[in-house]
Amino acid sequence: MIDLHAHTNFSDGKDTPTELVQNAARAGIQVLAITDHDTVAGWDEAIQAAQNFGIGLIPGIEVSTRAVTPSGHGVSVHMLAYLPDPNDQALIGALNRTKESRMVRAREMVSRLSKDYPIDFELVLRQLPEGSTIGRPAIADALVEAGIVPTRSDAFTSILHRTSSYYVSEKSLDTIEAIGLIKRAGGVTVMAHPLIDFPPGAKREDLPRAHFETLIEAGLDGLEVDHRAVPDVARHWLRDMALKHNLIVTGSSDYHGVGGKDNLLGENVTSPEMLQRIIDQASGFEPLT
Repeated sequence: MIDLHAHTNFSDGKDTPTELVQNAARAGIQVLAITDHDTVAGWDEAIQAAQNFGIGLIPGIEVSTRAVTPSGHGVSVHMLAYLPDPNDQALIGALNRTKESRMVRAREMVSRLSKDYPIDFELVLRQLPEGSTIGRPAIADALVEAGIVPTRSDAFTSILHRTSSYYVSEKSLDTIEAIGLIKRAGGVTVMAHPLIDFPPGAKREDLPRAHFETLIEAGLDGLEVDHRAVPDVARHWLRDMALKHNLIVTGSSDYHGVGGKDNLLGENVTSPEMLQRIIDQASGFEPLT
């Protein structure tokens, strides 16, 4: 099995890189991608663990971006970057700016929360190893530790929900700019879990074809079609889009560890042919195969 989307505690996962690789090996994963949000901090440990446990590893990043659709709507787009050069100064500089923005956002959210709940920023920082990318999951874990909510999921459906007064919008890299940075760093770009916010009952003709074609023209290489959060009507449409433009099609778990999300390693997988296309197109970093 090939699972090309998983997180460690260097972003919003529960497992260390070593634990993630070990759990993947136990689940029968033959090739795993580590794709933490906006950081490569977990790569070295994951590579060592993959060598120890005898599985293949595709180092990657889930890059936070924001696009403006042709209709003028701003949308969050998460871009999976596979095998970019982790020392590329332009890419790493952009990721560092995103991490700094996340830090500012997290501080503001905690400041709002602290007026009503016994939580401070030090408690949030204790949820993460040094060098990690901070986000709402770390705040959720702090709320759990403080006994305010029972689980991370409960925090997201209540106190940290996007409609909550404690929520602060994030500032992200422009999607087209991100595609260019990743590709210039020798990476391969695959849009993570596209169309997960597509309204139930909407029709195929309502899907934003022009938005996707703009990103494809900018260099988008693939689509993560098989993901538990992508609606069935969108999956069929995305496969047609991929076929028309000869895009890479992937399937992944988006695993965050036990207690992180319900997603299970290997619940969606990528074909060997599509993995080979990623490897063949990348020039920034060598995969462990």
